[in-house]
Amino acid sequence: MVRSHQSVDWGKYFDSIKEQCPWSLSAWLKNQIDVVDWEGSVIPLSPFQARIYIVGSDTEAETLANELDVGEDEWLFSYSEYGEFGTPIPVIIQQNRKQLNYLRSKLDEKDV
Repeated sequence: MVRSHQSVDWGKYFDSIKEQCPWSLSAWLKNQIDVVDWEGSVIPLSPFQARIYIVGSDTEAETLANELDVGEDEWLFSYSEYGEFGTPIPVIIQQNRKQLNYLRSKLDEKDV
């Protein structure tokens, strides 16, 4: 059963993961992250920086992310038991691979 994304305070969540993903709160506040229920098909990412699909279970999140992680979009999964920065509900996350790698490189530069 897919849970509603409206039951999550996404702003609070993105604020809590600043250490891991410092750009997510800013993107959320600029309405650059779309949150939808998984309906069985991929929606083109543009004009968003990321799309979060709410899925029914932890297992479904992992399976879908691994199956979809090809091409120009990078697919990640998350759920509450998936470590310190896990999302409160099971999700798959769609982001542009090239843009995400660029952001990661900028984060790495700060660590040097």
